[in-house]
Amino acid sequence: MTEAVLETRDLCKRFGALEVSKDVSISLRPGEIHAVIGPNGAGKSTLIKQICGAEKPDDGRIYLLGEDVTHLSVDARARAGLARTFQVSALAMEDTVLENAALGVVGASGKAFRFFRPVLKDTEVLSRVEAALERVGLADAAGKQTSELSHGQRRQLEVAIALTLAPKVFVMDEPMAGLGAEGSKTMTGFLDGLRHEAPILLVEHDMDAVFALADRISVLVYGSIIASGTVEEIRADPAVREAYLGDLS
Repeated sequence: MTEAVLETRDLCKRFGALEVSKDVSISLRPGEIHAVIGPNGAGKSTLIKQICGAEKPDDGRIYLLGEDVTHLSVDARARAGLARTFQVSALAMEDTVLENAALGVVGASGKAFRFFRPVLKDTEVLSRVEAALERVGLADAAGKQTSELSHGQRRQLEVAIALTLAPKVFVMDEPMAGLGAEGSKTMTGFLDGLRHEAPILLVEHDMDAVFALADRISVLVYGSIIASGTVEEIRADPAVREAYLGDLS
């Protein structure tokens, strides 16, 4: 079996008496999209935070490219190749599209924000940023203030920021959130091609997108993985149908 690019082993996270991650083990292989689905309150956001470094697990380990990153900071994981997009936009609305996209490069360099403006004059950095904007279809909007973008374009910009990190892994938290049917269709097509650049761990409620994209699906319910498998296996699993999918399957 191909070695995992990203892997969690027996992750546990407790907030007082509430156990929100219970021995969660998942893996992400090269070239694949692995979707994590589950009802609200299942622990998906907490799982993502642990993987990306915003929360520390109480037990268990996280591996990126075979290296234990459990105790690394968010920035250190980003520099190691883990790129995250957020459920709620974290963009600087008063800055231009180009400036926002360059933030990924600044973060990856480990430099303080005061070095941001000089970075924008670096031709190598600009080339990298412009290439990322071109990839997501925002090259013509580089000079626009980010607040002028549509919701769908802001989601595209978040992906561009992730691309500037030259990521080894994408962790995407509900990239379809707030998009209409056409926007979701466009984003689905884009992510389908992106997996060949770096595999994607996808947390998503849009089941049409999940079923169209996922090579594997893990179902998280009350902090535990109750099933993992292909789309067909998850659709057919009676425990999953009862816990989450219902008539959607």
